[in-house]
Amino acid sequence: MGENNNIFDQVQKKTNVKQEDLFKLANSVNTSDLQNEESVRQLIHQVASVANVSVSKEKEDELVKAITGNNVPMDFSSLAKMFKQDKNK
Repeated sequence: MGENNNIFDQVQKKTNVKQEDLFKLANSVNTSDLQNEESVRQLIHQVASVANVSVSKEKEDELVKAITGNNVPMDFSSLAKMFKQDKNK
């Protein structure tokens, strides 16, 4: 368990997101209907709130379309690239 706590400590230091918030977020993802647009929008708002970032309406729409259409990349580098596109605009 010590190793897991170390990972969460590292995540918290880099992101300023507490372990409890990560678990709440993970639970929300597990219980959300990712085919339902309203559920996906709520999840995006929750993630943005936990991460303390703003998500433009355009980026939110793009994320909703990708998630509900099962067009979300499953590897981290592709996900990171998807999020960085908004910063480059």
